[in-house]
Amino acid sequence: MPYRCVILMLAGLLCCGPAGAAEPASRPVTVFAAASLTNVLDELGREFTRTTGVPVRFSFAASSILARQIEAGAGADVFFPADQEWMDYLERRSLIRKPSRRNVVGNRLVLIAQRSSGARLVIEPGFPLVGALGTGRLATGDPDSVPVGRYARAALTSLGVWDDVADRLVRADDVRHALMFVARGEAPLGIVFATDARVDDRVRIVGTFPADSHPPITYPLALTRRAGPDAERFVRFVVGDAGRAAFERSGFTILP
Repeated sequence: MPYRCVILMLAGLLCCGPAGAAEPASRPVTVFAAASLTNVLDELGREFTRTTGVPVRFSFAASSILARQIEAGAGADVFFPADQEWMDYLERRSLIRKPSRRNVVGNRLVLIAQRSSGARLVIEPGFPLVGALGTGRLATGDPDSVPVGRYARAALTSLGVWDDVADRLVRADDVRHALMFVARGEAPLGIVFATDARVDDRVRIVGTFPADSHPPITYPLALTRRAGPDAERFVRFVVGDAGRAAFERSGFTILP
C-alpha cells in the first residue's frame, strides 16, 4: 500500500475515534431525602435508571441534617424532607426553586414495641405511657430538630403526657435509628412513622396517634437551585403514576 494511503487511513481513524466509543455518562441526579423514604425511593431510583439510563444517587438522613448540608453547599439536586419546616428553611434562604415545591405524600404517627412485647395501650388523652415504659426509655427522633420527634412531641403534648416522658427519651438522629432502638430491644417503646414500622418485622404497632393530635405529616418535594433537566425528569417520575403506585404499596398517603 502506498505510504500516502497509509497516512490518510491513520488520520481518518484518529478523527473518528475508537469504534463503538461510549457517549459521556449522564451526571447522576443527587437526591437528599428523609430517612423514612429510603425503601420506596430506592425502588423508584432503580426503575428510573432502568427506563432512562440516568443514574440516581441518594443521601438519606434526618431532614434537618440534609437541609443544613444543602445550606453549606452540598451538591443536591432534589430535596424531599419529612416536614414543611425544613423545606421552609431552605426556601427562606433561596436554595430551592420555589415553583417546583409541592406536597407529595402523607404519613401517620404510631407507637411501636418489639413484636414479642406484651405492651397494650390505647392512645388517648392521659394514657399511661410512662407506666408502660417501666424502667426503659421512649425512642423517637430528637424533638428539637428531627421531624418525627417534633410530631411526637406535639402529639404527646396534645394528649397531656409529654411532661411525663420528656426526660425519658432516646433522642435518635433520625426515624430509622429510633426504629432500630426498639427492634433491637434497647428501648421498650418508640414513636415512628407508620411506613417505618412496616419495614422491620421485629416490631409491631401498639397504636396510632389521632391525626388531630399533631400537625399533618406531609412530605414536600422541590428542586434545588443547581438542578438540571434530569432532576426535573426524576421529579416528574416520582409524582407520576409509577411513583404514586410505589408510595401506596409502601403505606404512604397520596396527597392531591
